[in-house]
Amino acid sequence: MFTEYSALIDSLKGKDVPFDRLYNKHNTLNTEIEKMTAKDGFDEVKIDQLKKEKLLLKDEILAYLKNAANK
Repeated sequence: MFTEYSALIDSLKGKDVPFDRLYNKHNTLNTEIEKMTAKDGFDEVKIDQLKKEKLLLKDEILAYLKNAANK
């Protein structure tokens, strides 16, 4: 995710609490989606909701990275 910002991501992880919150939540959602879809008969509506939430977080992370890069 965001390979062009990989150095910035590495510098923020573990040092920037708001960034960590966004990044960890995104990863948690990704893991949850993977676990849910691995099961038979998963709830497609719930999966769609989680994917939308994850996409919003991705947009927030990108905006955060762009802002941090311009400082």
